Amino acid sequence: MSVELQEKGRELKSGINEIFTDPDADRARAFFRNKSRALKPKLSTVEEVVKTMIRDGDYIAIGGFGANRIPTAIVHEIVRQRKKNLGFAGHTSTHDFQVLSAGECFNRCDIAYIIGLEARGLSPNARRYIESGKVKLTEWTNATLSWRIKAAAMGLSFMPARNILGTDTFKYSGAKEIECPFTGQKYAAFPALYPDFAAIHVHECDIYGNCHLYGSSVSDQDLAKASKRVVITAERIIPNDEIRRNPEATFIPFWCVDAVIEMPYGSYPGNMPYEYFSDEEHLKEWLRVEKDPDDLKRFLDRQIYGTKNFYEYLELNGGIEKMKKLRAIELLTNGK
Repeated sequence: MSVELQEKGRELKSGINEIFTDPDADRARAFFRNKSRALKPKLSTVEEVVKTMIRDGDYIAIGGFGANRIPTAIVHEIVRQRKKNLGFAGHTSTHDFQVLSAGECFNRCDIAYIIGLEARGLSPNARRYIESGKVKLTEWTNATLSWRIKAAAMGLSFMPARNILGTDTFKYSGAKEIECPFTGQKYAAFPALYPDFAAIHVHECDIYGNCHLYGSSVSDQDLAKASKRVVITAERIIPNDEIRRNPEATFIPFWCVDAVIEMPYGSYPGNMPYEYFSDEEHLKEWLRVEKDPDDLKRFLDRQIYGTKNFYEYLELNGGIEKMKKLRAIELLTNGK
């Protein structure tokens, strides 16, 4: 019987593209086994986190969903510090992908949703960058990347599913077709995705990294468990007593988190559910200047390279007066 099961579990087909991360669960566990789980203060700064926690060549993932709940301050600082040759998980990514493409920070990308800014249109520069040949690409789907992250969060090396069998997405992926050892049915095996670094923006957390999040969560809880180094940016820091009063509301626990940064309006110009609306005019400006590479260079020099930090970027684009207007729009349309 065991021989029969082994034969049924044999590999049948493979996607033709590269897997950019190591799916070996035992090697990942060896790393996590030595990661501190101490309940200690983890307050840091954007500048220090990007400087010390991201190395050129690392594979990074960005939390949020589309233009919602983006850790924009971290993304800007990656560009500002000119990090290069990164791998990137293009999972429900919009403005974050646009900014990292503008800085040419990554040279390999797992594709699910990239280039588009949803109803706002396509990023001209991100499209140029992807078509330039400077970036290695492997195709997946949003669901597939979610399952790859979930496999890592579960401490596995792969996750089986059926969603891309028989498609060109499978052909250009790094998946493998296998037979179920119990039924002989065909499945696609998706390799676990263990990022070197992840940045996630939340509504509130304590100094230890216990997080509250409201609205769509997508895969961020799994991402926090799957990633080797995790930074949380938060709209506000709250006392640990508030976490303990309602422990079941903790979305990401402290033991997943390596650094905590209080970053009000940290998703700007994206939307932060129940906090502030997206700055649609500024996102339109990004799309407009990207049409001409010289205009984009001047824009980046002014908006990112020429600003000391994210606070200066906010001031350059309207400051607290603009933020109050965006907050009013969000509360009128989606207040809780």
